[in-house]
Amino acid sequence: MSSPDAVAAVFREEYGRAVSVVHRTTQDLGLAEEAVQEAFAVAAERWPTEGLPEHPGAWIITTARRRAVDRFRREAARGGKEAEAALLRHDDGNGPDVFGDDRLKLLFVCCHPALALPARIALALKVLGGLTTAQIASSFLVSEATMAQRISRAKAKIRDSRIPYRVPSAGDLPERLAAVLAVVYLIYNEGYSADLGRQSDRAGLCMEAIRLCRTITQLMPDEPESEGLLALMLLSESRRRARSGPHGALIPLAEQDRSNWDGALIDEGLTLVQRCLRRGALGQYQLQAAIQAVHATAPSAAATDWRRIVRLYDALAALAPGPVVELNRAVAVAEVDGAAAALDVVDRLGLTGYHVFHAVRGDLLRRLGRLDEAADEYAEAARSAPSPGEEAFLRAQLRDLRPA
Repeated sequence: MSSPDAVAAVFREEYGRAVSVVHRTTQDLGLAEEAVQEAFAVAAERWPTEGLPEHPGAWIITTARRRAVDRFRREAARGGKEAEAALLRHDDGNGPDVFGDDRLKLLFVCCHPALALPARIALALKVLGGLTTAQIASSFLVSEATMAQRISRAKAKIRDSRIPYRVPSAGDLPERLAAVLAVVYLIYNEGYSADLGRQSDRAGLCMEAIRLCRTITQLMPDEPESEGLLALMLLSESRRRARSGPHGALIPLAEQDRSNWDGALIDEGLTLVQRCLRRGALGQYQLQAAIQAVHATAPSAAATDWRRIVRLYDALAALAPGPVVELNRAVAVAEVDGAAAALDVVDRLGLTGYHVFHAVRGDLLRRLGRLDEAADEYAEAARSAPSPGEEAFLRAQLRDLRPA
C-alpha cells in the first residue's frame, strides 16, 4: 500500500518530466497536461490499495500516453490513427538522458519570444514546476484570477500559432535566456520557501532548478548570467541546514550557526562569482550572487560588510529596478544608516499584502520602539506567510511584543 503523501511526492518529482515526454509526441501542451493530470488521478485511486509501482514515473508516462491515445481516438478529425501509432511506438522516456533533455526543451518552448514575458514565465512554472496557479500568482504578487488568465492565453497562443516544440537554434537562444533563467530561479525559490516547516517536501524543486541551471551553463558557456544564477542558488542552498530549527521554524541569517553552512557549495559559488566579475558584464543574477558572496564570506553577522552590500544593491536597482529589490536594499540600509532611514525607503514601496514587506517593516518599527505598530505588522506578515516555518518565526516575534 502507499499513502496519498507518496502520490504527492511522485507528482512533485515527475509531473514536469511526464508532461515533457507526452508533449514531445502529442505536440499539444494542453492535451499533454490533461493526460498527465488524468494519470495522476488514476494513481491516486489505485496506488493506495495496489501499492507504489516499481517505476512510478514510467507508470505515469505510460498511463498518460494511453489517455492521449484515447483522446485521439475520440477526435478522429485530428488524425487519430497516425497519432496513436506515433504514441505507441515512442520510447518510454526512461532513458538516461531523456529526463534532462525533455525538460529543457519544454522550458525553451514555454519561453518562446512570441509570448509576453510574464506569460512565458508563468506557463513554464505551471508546466515544469507543477506549481498551482495560486503559488505562481504569489510569486508575481498578482491575484490568482489574473495569473489563470495569463496561463490560458499563453497555452492558446502556443496552440493557435503552432509554436514548434524544439530547442531553438544557437542564434535564437539568447533572446529566450532571460525568461528561462527567471523560470529556473522562481522554481528554486518556491522549493526554498515551501521547504520551511514541511520536512523538505518540495526540496526537489531546488535540486531540479540547480540541475537545469547547470545544463544551461553547459549549453551556453559564454553567458555570464546563467553562471551568476547558478552561483546565487548554490550560495543560498549552502545555508539550508542552518535556516530552520528542530520544528521547522525559520532562523534568520543573523542568528544562523555558520558552522552548519555547506563549505563545498560556498566554494563553488564563490568561484563562479569571481569568474563572472572578471568578465565585467554584470547582470542582475551576478549582482545578487555577489551580495550572497558577501554574506558567505563574513565570519559573523556583526562582521558583514553592509556598506558593500548597499553599493551592490544600488547597482542592482539601477539595472533591474523594482520594489522587491528596494525592500531588500532597505534591510542593508538599516544596518548602515539606521532603522529610520530604512523605514523611509520601505514606506514608499506599496507592497501591502507581501509578507516580507510586513516582516521587514515590523522589524524596523520594533527597532524604533514603536512596538504596537510593529506587532500589527508581524501579525499581518504571519497571516500571509507562505510556509509553516516562516509563520512560526513571525508569530514568535509577535509573542515577544504581545505576550498575552
